[in-house]
Amino acid sequence: MSLCKERLVHEEKLEAVLSKSNGDTKKSKAVCGVCSRMYRDPKILPCLHTFCADCIRQREPFSERRVNGERRSPEDDTHRRDSGSTILCPECDSEVDLPPSGVDGLTTDHLALDEVFVETLLVDCRVLCDLCSESDAGKRCEVCGVNLCDFCSQAHRRQKRTSSHSIQSLQELKSQGRLTRPVLCSLHPGQELRLFCEPCDLTVCLECAATFHHDHHCSSAHEVISHHGDRIRDLVVRSLRPRLGRLEESLRRVDTSQEALQARADTLAGEIRAFARSYASAVEAHCSSLLRSLEDLRSQRRNQLHLQKAQLQQALSDVRGGVDFAERLLTCGSDAEILSAKGVTMRRLMNLESAGEVQGFPVVGVIHAKTVDPSKCTIQGEGGERGHEGQRGEFTLVCRDSSGEQMGRGGDPVLVSIVHKEKKGCTVEAAVVDKGDGSYVVSYTPAEAGLYSVWVCVKAQHVQGSPFVLNVKRKFRRHRGIFHCCSFCSSGGAKEACCGCTGTMPGGFQGCGHGHKGHPGKPHWSCCGSVVEASECILHNLGSVSPRGHLRTVEL
Repeated sequence: MSLCKERLVHEEKLEAVLSKSNGDTKKSKAVCGVCSRMYRDPKILPCLHTFCADCIRQREPFSERRVNGERRSPEDDTHRRDSGSTILCPECDSEVDLPPSGVDGLTTDHLALDEVFVETLLVDCRVLCDLCSESDAGKRCEVCGVNLCDFCSQAHRRQKRTSSHSIQSLQELKSQGRLTRPVLCSLHPGQELRLFCEPCDLTVCLECAATFHHDHHCSSAHEVISHHGDRIRDLVVRSLRPRLGRLEESLRRVDTSQEALQARADTLAGEIRAFARSYASAVEAHCSSLLRSLEDLRSQRRNQLHLQKAQLQQALSDVRGGVDFAERLLTCGSDAEILSAKGVTMRRLMNLESAGEVQGFPVVGVIHAKTVDPSKCTIQGEGGERGHEGQRGEFTLVCRDSSGEQMGRGGDPVLVSIVHKEKKGCTVEAAVVDKGDGSYVVSYTPAEAGLYSVWVCVKAQHVQGSPFVLNVKRKFRRHRGIFHCCSFCSSGGAKEACCGCTGTMPGGFQGCGHGHKGHPGKPHWSCCGSVVEASECILHNLGSVSPRGHLRTVEL
């Protein structure tokens, strides 16, 4: 049986092994990363990744290539794609250039073949002879790479072409765990690559050295391996190993940075969400506040417009009544009737809009040279700041022009609105009396105590200080006692005379005396001890103390 036939039998045997063990060898070094099967003619790409030759041929060219000055697209035939094209490595996606001779020109990965041979040995304990396919194989030819039974092994040694081949026991190979086999020449089957051509940088067999490299300097592989192996080892040890360490360290740092970045991103995301919730809550609260302010403003403006409407209606009614009466008097009245009603009619019409008399004749209408400036108008009187429940309070609005001088005339549109700040809908009606000299008296009677917002507007504009706060206190409490210097002096030394200041004197006196404990040091009310004469009684509840027990009738 020829060597080619032996290899064919071996391939068929290997195919059976592959189909049986494909699911268990996907992570093995003997398996191609593209087809997930054991290597068949493994080739090394320039990026040092190994794949089956057929798997590389099936890769589409990465880009168009120029052949003889013409552009070739990826749809060209397989031969043109296979020769001198650029492909992407299936493992690292690097752009790799195939040699001009195509995939066959790539270096064969003999280490991968060794792994395949080891896998075929370890996959099944029972291995058939690759030549007779009948008996169990117990030996293996390292050169041919075929498994042999004892009979075929003896026949293999008797053949002239294979008599020098090294045959080892399969049991020994399995125990070693790794297969070392000679590398054979692809041009001269059976010839081992033992020489190295320096000019061509190529391993050759004896026949190749004698035929194709007879004028080249060829050395034994054992003689040059130390030199070239040291160069590879030097690149690995001095350059690539340190760089590998740096890359691994950089990768660890990147992983650490990614973890820190993720942690920081999660923290910031939490802060952003918390801020968004807080901001949304603040916006909602602000929205509610604005709506409440809007409702208050609407209520105040409604009251203001209501007041303005009422004043305008009253003014309209007064003017219409005066005009209607005067026209009816002049139209329907006799001379005597007109003269009889002249006095009251003229007084009413002059009150409505009087400019005095000019040369003894009454006239209606006046030209005003001054213009009121709301920002210069002022509020006067204690009633603009404090009031008492159920009691009439008042303050005065003084209208002034832009120079700050009092207008000296009335007739300006004054609007006053008094609204409780806490109780919606609680308003106080205000009466405005025009004094005719630029001042207006505003009076009001609050029904409830509390804080009120007072709007005072002239020509629909706020005056100076408006709106201001009016503090309405509860009903004024008058003093029930007398204002005196001390109970001892006021009562003529009576021991039973008491005082609201709670002061006492030695000797059984119930009241206070000058220089003794509890005396305020100045005249005070006997009922509550207040030292201000024109004040409100601060005694909220007399309790069991009878008002008669307080000094009330003693003269100062």
